[in-house]
Amino acid sequence: MYRQGDILILPTRRTKRGAPEARHPQHGALLALGDSTQHAHAIHSKRATIFAIEGEADRLLVIDGVKPVQLVHDEHSTISIPAGTYLVRRQREYTPTELRTVAD
Repeated sequence: MYRQGDILILPTRRTKRGAPEARHPQHGALLALGDSTQHAHAIHSKRATIFAIEGEADRLLVIDGVKPVQLVHDEHSTISIPAGTYLVRRQREYTPTELRTVAD
């Protein structure tokens, strides 16, 4: 399991079958974009692909090859993520009226 700010990355056995690719033209594999700062949690390697999961807030991250890739963000330390398949989940917070995604 890996964490960078409000992003949690969990190993999974799920497959990308039928999931649309969600590659960002500027950031590559964009895991999340800060709501207030617009800073990106992103992997710029072409070996990393992010997929939308229909009906879910989580995304699927697939890293091909054998070498790790670098997850970067302007306000957090860069972390290495090994090749594999992961669920990408944004931290959520509870309020008395709703369960919402944390805004960074």
